[in-house]
Order: sequence, then C-alpha cells, then structure tokens
Amino acid sequence: MKKSAKILALAVALFSGVGATAAHAEGFKTGVDLVSSYVWRGSEVGDSPAIQPAVTYTFDNGIAIGGWGSYGIKDNPRYKEVDLTVTLPAGPFSLSAVDYYVPTTTSARAFDFSSSSPNIVEIDVAYAAGDLSLLAAINVAGSDTKNAKYFEAGYKFYNGKDGYSAKAVAGLGSKYLYSGITDNAETKLALVNTGISVAKDRYTASYVYNPISEKSSLVFMASF
Repeated sequence: MKKSAKILALAVALFSGVGATAAHAEGFKTGVDLVSSYVWRGSEVGDSPAIQPAVTYTFDNGIAIGGWGSYGIKDNPRYKEVDLTVTLPAGPFSLSAVDYYVPTTTSARAFDFSSSSPNIVEIDVAYAAGDLSLLAAINVAGSDTKNAKYFEAGYKFYNGKDGYSAKAVAGLGSKYLYSGITDNAETKLALVNTGISVAKDRYTASYVYNPISEKSSLVFMASF
C-alpha cells in the first residue's frame, strides 16, 4: 500500500496548490434513480432492477460530502451497496475519496478496511470541461489489495434542440475486477467499458458493451 499512499499524497499536494474555487450554493440535495439493471463500469452488478437513493451536502467552498446506495428489488440474493464520498473541487478538476461498502453477510461491518472486509476505498481524479469528461481512479485500501485502476473518457456528441442529448464513453480497467475474469493474477489493463447513453429530461437509456467479457446491457433509468 506504500505506492498507493504516495499517489494519494501527490494528488492532495497538487490540489492544495490550485487556486481558490468559486463559491457554490451551500446546502443539501437529495434524489433517487430507478434502474432496470445496475451496470457499473461495464459490468452488471446483481441480477435485478434497483432503487438508488442519494444525498449530498455541499459547502459554499464547493467541498461535497455524500452518500449513495443501490438496493436490488428481487431477493436472489438481494444486492445491497452503500457508498460514501468526499469531493474536493478545483476548477474543472475534482479529487474524490470513495468508500464502496458491499455487505454480503449480516456480520459484514461498515468502516472495516482490512483485506477481508466488505469495503473498498478508491481515490479518483475527474476532469470536466464542455462536452469532455475524464476520470482516473485507483483502489487504495480495503479488500482489493491489488490496487485496481480504472480510466474513462466521455464525450457528449449530441445536444439537440429537441431536448435529447447523447454521450459516448470508453473505459480501461484492471481485468480481474472489471471484466468478470476470475483469475486474480490478471492485473493488466483492458478495455472493459464502452457505451452510448441518450437522455431527455429525467430519463436515460444506455447501451453498454464489455469487450473482455463479451457481454452487453441495455439499461433504462428514471431520475427523481
């Protein structure tokens, strides 16, 4: 984990040297998404439609603290995930720390970051300007001791007067975590997430294809 700690220290140093962030509207924001299936970074998670609530508090300096969850509707068994995020903005960049908590047993403890825990801690740097978005992420603590990495680029290529918008994404990830490959020694990066999303108002339809697992998903989401 020493290498991961160095990466985190470097990222914090870079962000602390960036100029002051513009004022933001302070306060809470809540919402909920209903999805036909939960697909994350190219892989389907669980086997059920899901309810995904979220709550965020943003300070006037732009720092945001939030929680997000996903709860499968069917018991097969029922998938549950609770994520906590702290985000530090700096112009078009943002630095986030995310705790992914996925309990698979009733005894699974939150905030247990050992190698046998149900938690994975990720550090990511995101960039967004105009129609382009970029993401670089690495796991630094918890059950993923191999420090999986993920890199994604997104581009909004359509923003029509009819109210529709369309975005394409492509993501590279460590094979053992993002492709469904069971060989934990397979730490190489591969193209694991490609897709196109079309949105209008509160509705989004996404086609996702994972070239490594050769599986595709068509997901419908309604946001409230």
